[in-house]
Amino acid sequence: MAALIKQKRQEVAELHAELPRNELVVWTAGNVSARVPGEDLLVIKPSGVRYEDITADNMVVTDLGGNLVEGELSPSSDTAAHAYVYKHLPHVGGVVHTHSTYATAWAARAEPIPCVLTMIADEFGGEIPVGPFALIGDDSIGQGIVETLREHRSPAVLMRNHGVFTIGKSAKAAVKAAVMCEDVARTVHISRQIGRPLPIEQAHIDSLYARYQNVYGQEPAK
Repeated sequence: MAALIKQKRQEVAELHAELPRNELVVWTAGNVSARVPGEDLLVIKPSGVRYEDITADNMVVTDLGGNLVEGELSPSSDTAAHAYVYKHLPHVGGVVHTHSTYATAWAARAEPIPCVLTMIADEFGGEIPVGPFALIGDDSIGQGIVETLREHRSPAVLMRNHGVFTIGKSAKAAVKAAVMCEDVARTVHISRQIGRPLPIEQAHIDSLYARYQNVYGQEPAK
């Protein structure tokens, strides 16, 4: 298990670099976590550590109650939310939280991002939903994430007055969803400035989603 945790610490540390690179976070805000396969454990960024100071060694390990298991620093203040997601959505292998500008602006309005782009249909399978307002500090945010995403194909939720949470089969997939969520949030906002975005028919959304999830990309080498 030690080797697996070491691997996940390295993976999570490297993925954190994608958040500032894609302009999804500022200062110490935001975090990436990954489930430790086969264990009731997760790896997450420590609280208040700047991105340039993140290393595999200072990643922390907690159980699914958010209790520190391994590491010298205090876990992220969002750990309880991440842990709740892993506990209640067994298929999730990674969780990301950002306050990316455009997507968070939609969250401040408590307005879902409508499915008016093929990219939204591809990645999110429909509109990007809004989750309830919840205070930081316990698993209330996690409860809102789970309750919202259980009813949607979307791997992203806009938590009202707060920011974006994304999930994925892996931490890398969750980071990708966070990057794409901000990209479409910006595009749809700009579209609204020049007119009314046109919705995509549900049948086309379903077709696009199925193709992207099951056909798009390269087949594994035989």
